Amino acid sequence: MSDKYQGFVSSPIGKLLVKNLGLPNPTRLERYTAGDPLVDGTVLVGGSGRLVESLPGLLDLLGIASTPTFGEGARLKGIVFDATGLKDSSALIALRDFFTPVLRSLDECGRVVVIGTPPELASGSERVAQRALEGFTRSLGKEVGKGSTVQLVYVAEGAEAGVTSTLGFLLSPKSAYVAGQVVRIGAHGKAKVTEVADHTQPLVGKIALVTGASRGIGEMIARVLHRDGAKVVGLDVPQAASELQALMKELDGDWLTVDISGDDAPQRIAHHLKEKHGGVDVVVHNAGITRDRKLANMAPSDKGDRWAQVLGVNLTAPERITRELLDQGIVNAGGSIIGVASIAGIAGNVGQTNYAASKAGVIGLVDWLAAELEDGITINAVAPGFIITQMTAAVPFATREVGQRLNAMAQGGLPVDVAETIAWYANPTSSLVNGNVVRVCGQMMLGA
Repeated sequence: MSDKYQGFVSSPIGKLLVKNLGLPNPTRLERYTAGDPLVDGTVLVGGSGRLVESLPGLLDLLGIASTPTFGEGARLKGIVFDATGLKDSSALIALRDFFTPVLRSLDECGRVVVIGTPPELASGSERVAQRALEGFTRSLGKEVGKGSTVQLVYVAEGAEAGVTSTLGFLLSPKSAYVAGQVVRIGAHGKAKVTEVADHTQPLVGKIALVTGASRGIGEMIARVLHRDGAKVVGLDVPQAASELQALMKELDGDWLTVDISGDDAPQRIAHHLKEKHGGVDVVVHNAGITRDRKLANMAPSDKGDRWAQVLGVNLTAPERITRELLDQGIVNAGGSIIGVASIAGIAGNVGQTNYAASKAGVIGLVDWLAAELEDGITINAVAPGFIITQMTAAVPFATREVGQRLNAMAQGGLPVDVAETIAWYANPTSSLVNGNVVRVCGQMMLGA
């Protein structure tokens, strides 16, 4: 599906109206294509702290050119600032002194990443200063414009070597619709930093289960994980069998049709993965449904109980499946479990008490398991905002337009934006990225 408004404002008449009426003028976002460099330009590296000296080497591993100096007339595709050296509030002036002279040199669809220390792992005045970075980055993210983004990455002491995959994701077009987010690395202990032979195909030899894989966001997740080298096992309801099988044949994958809310679904899934693949490395809980209605009108007998259906598919099933796979040891060491939450689970939505509860529960599942998982297994979630799909195309025009414009990008996201975020989590070199919930929402202006 396309954004018709974005096409309109690119026309001669649209440009005239934008100029004279001050209408939103969304920048066409750059997105990654296999074979492209991660960053098409130079990244400025500055600041003071634990990572500033190692950052150029880490970026070089990804083929990203960096520089510690900024020359007059230079253009920048990215900026990385190490703020781990800011120990009290008076030191925050370094943010202004560094960024003010260089921000106007940031290219369209540029990237800014600030690196800090998790406030919960700091104390005293340092904790104050590090927590202030969140307000700074979220506000700057709403200032930079032109498709550019600003993110904050909190890196625990001792986890410095685990930032490579995160830098590659946040500095590249893969993170096109991820904006104003806070990522924590190494916050749940010092797991082993994993390396891969090929950064362009980090999932070679890995098995990835994707639920709800036959269409929409699930289909794109399967495609991106396949692009990154994974053997994809697509799962969907029996009614979607023909679409699912066609996609998996195209991707040289495997498939399983099952209603994930069924009593025996966790056992059937575990048996399939164990018998056919010997285990699984990536589990993506993407399958989900909506049954919208205001709570006052949501009677238990209404269309098979809207409340129970939504909670059963969106939350109870992922929890039961995850527990079964872990209890049977089906998730391989160093594996990744990824939930698909929603901005509704963070900010709420009229008529979606059931859906919002289920998606907030997915975040609760991440909170619960992040500190308990063993063998280097991680759990994280994405929380999509307004993503343009066939489903959102059915939303009334006015509601759809508001949903797409009330974010820093002034546009909706695409299924690939969710898929790229999941692929970053699934990357074995993201082994210290654990317990995160990243919103794929273009940095919503209200509610979150």
